[in-house]
Amino acid sequence: MIRALTGFATRHAWKVIALWGVLAMGLGLLGPMLMPRVTQSQTGDFLPKSYDSAAALRIAEDNFGVRPDAVTITVLVARADGAKLGAADQKKIEDGAAKLAKRRVQMPRKADEPDFLVKDHSQTPRIAPAATAPDRSFELLTVELTGNPSEEGVQGVYKNFREGARTEFGEMGMRTGFTGSMAQMSDTVEANKTATTVGGALVMGLIVLLNVLVFRSALAAVLPLLAVGLIGAAASGVVAGAAELTGLKLDANTPSLISVVLLGIGIDYLLFLLFRFREHLRSRPDQPAREAAAEVSGRVGTAITSAALTIVAAFATLGVASFGQFRALGPAIALAVLVMLLGSLTLMPALLAACGRAMFWPSRSLRRAPREGFAARYGRFLARRPLAVLAASVALLGTLAAGVVGVRMDYSLGEDSSTPAAATAAEIARALPAGVSDPTTVYLVAKDGSTLDAGRFDGLAKALSGVEGVGRVAPAVLSDDHRAARIDVSLNVDSQSDRARALASGPVRAAVAAHAPAGTVGHVGGTAAIFADVADAVDHDLAVVFPVAAGLIALILLLLLRSLLAPVVLMLAVGLGFAATLGAATLLFQHGLNRPGVSFTLPLVLFLFVVALGTDYNILITDRIREEMAHPGPARAAVARAVRHTAPAVAAAGVVLAGSFATLVATPGSEQMAFSLTVGILLSALVLSLAVVPALAALLGRTLWWPLRPTPPQPPTPRHVPPPTSAPHHLSTH
Repeated sequence: MIRALTGFATRHAWKVIALWGVLAMGLGLLGPMLMPRVTQSQTGDFLPKSYDSAAALRIAEDNFGVRPDAVTITVLVARADGAKLGAADQKKIEDGAAKLAKRRVQMPRKADEPDFLVKDHSQTPRIAPAATAPDRSFELLTVELTGNPSEEGVQGVYKNFREGARTEFGEMGMRTGFTGSMAQMSDTVEANKTATTVGGALVMGLIVLLNVLVFRSALAAVLPLLAVGLIGAAASGVVAGAAELTGLKLDANTPSLISVVLLGIGIDYLLFLLFRFREHLRSRPDQPAREAAAEVSGRVGTAITSAALTIVAAFATLGVASFGQFRALGPAIALAVLVMLLGSLTLMPALLAACGRAMFWPSRSLRRAPREGFAARYGRFLARRPLAVLAASVALLGTLAAGVVGVRMDYSLGEDSSTPAAATAAEIARALPAGVSDPTTVYLVAKDGSTLDAGRFDGLAKALSGVEGVGRVAPAVLSDDHRAARIDVSLNVDSQSDRARALASGPVRAAVAAHAPAGTVGHVGGTAAIFADVADAVDHDLAVVFPVAAGLIALILLLLLRSLLAPVVLMLAVGLGFAATLGAATLLFQHGLNRPGVSFTLPLVLFLFVVALGTDYNILITDRIREEMAHPGPARAAVARAVRHTAPAVAAAGVVLAGSFATLVATPGSEQMAFSLTVGILLSALVLSLAVVPALAALLGRTLWWPLRPTPPQPPTPRHVPPPTSAPHHLSTH
């Protein structure tokens, strides 16, 4: 089937290229239209309904009119001269807030952006007074906007509101500060805008530079980016369309993560095709390029398919996760990778067939035998000293893996403390409880659905006030129908800190369970409670996803390699690589930089990306080793040839993919992920695939493929032809 697909693509190259161009244009326009409709930003909405904070969210929406897509910003208003607020000042603040609450905030639009492609997020904000500092140094207002805070349009609305508020209060002689998740995200995006742009440009430059250095060709430098761009645009539309049809809600960061993954693996697959195509053209200079493209694509396509299906299987297992963010992310990336696989088997072979030998113009390398390079020398050295190479590699990986000992999980969100939003939050915390701008909220309802009396909750409020770490407890507020009550609890610590999560999930929930009035049930919500439940959900998913994903990957390796021993060797290798990567992150962040620990999502992310993507390289080099071992000669010589031909492609692909992940460092709070994925991919490509796996293959020989060993083809036995009867005796074969 794979050869039929690649063969069709090479026979009808220009038609296939044109079809992908149309698909990329149509689906590329569909993606931006649908993506805002299928993404959501509230982390609590991804929690299963059984979690306490999820139940609190439902009460907030059903009984208190809290909009599910609402984002709250806290605005600090103070006198510009630093004096205390007087009665006249507070009246001015009240009047200014009233004006802003009646003013519709317009979403900024780009001049060249069609209106039908982008949803209009223009809106009128809800504004209410929140608190006044005990020393009357400032007053707080809460502002509610709606929309996904990671969307550019919603951020534009917030920025316009921020500028309007600054102007309004500035004319009164007041200064303003803004904090909250929206303000923090906007500040970090602005602060990292240059780094993000430069990082993306550097990755593109790295890809072009590597291709120029390796292939000495203009087309080979540009076509990989063009092909991956077309396929990526189509994949984005397919994912958005599938989510729209199935009702699946994606996290706001999913599109950017998909782009990084597709860029990395797409360039990987095209590099493997290009290297093999060049090798084939050198060995068969008289063969038509179209035939060569078909032959190479069919041969490499099998390994690429297995590698891609490994990634698909790993991410598809997230479909069994309880945390909705993972449950949506896995199928989304799996679907995008399937689209990339289809492009790798059709568009990329079509490009090879259409360009032919011109793909490597103006290089003349096809006209001469390549000089022996580092890869050939390294391959021979590895074949001679496999035990030494294996020992050095295992020592490196083992040293890094030892860092896992004592690893701690950090459940903080890693917010940037240098932003204006963080400075405003710190100013508020000096006068009021740190959690006043983002309180932990207790919601209560009667078990029989009857109406409630606010006075019944005085005992609960008193008990909550006695919890160590609670700074202030507001009186109970009833919903309009008196069927639900709300008590806001301001903690003395930042609501996004580990301490806040421990308080919300421990003493606060315990106090609610013990002191809720008879006949009522209480649930604890808010940022701290939500992320405490998220941590529990992730811990549960780790125990489920790891074994399921490992089993599926092992099954794919078993089917591809048709061996029982080889999959075990590869799984042990990637397991050691996973431990080494997590250990490296622990050594740097927990021990080196004195962080509380590593991010609680890092083990799952590393397992999926490093194991699944790293297995790609193992599959590609193992497949080539098997192919070479099917030729006559010693097994170690076959390993040397496989390393010589595959090492440049694996190394280049690994560097490109690692560079793609390195750009995530510009994303706020993602430095751990960026470092770990970059190190993990480099270890997978350069150490596991180019040292550990071939060294083991050299040591085990053809036993690696037990119980089915690739046997060299036997030369045909010549038929015995009796000589003519008239032949002289000295010419007789007898």
